[in-house]
Amino acid sequence: MKKSPEIISGRMTFALSCYSLLFMRFAYKVQPRNWLLFACHLTNESAQLIQGSRLIKYNLEKKKQS
Repeated sequence: MKKSPEIISGRMTFALSCYSLLFMRFAYKVQPRNWLLFACHLTNESAQLIQGSRLIKYNLEKKKQS
């Protein structure tokens, strides 16, 4: 996480977050439950939320400086 947040794509972060949420639901609903797929998408969802928060924080700080 040392790279600048200015290179984060908000659209891609949002899309990947939605994708992970969808597949977490799918992994939980199928029988038998696929806990490995659920865990992978939970990890990805966490990473996307962190990236999204970095982007929001960066944009708010940039607006304050302007």
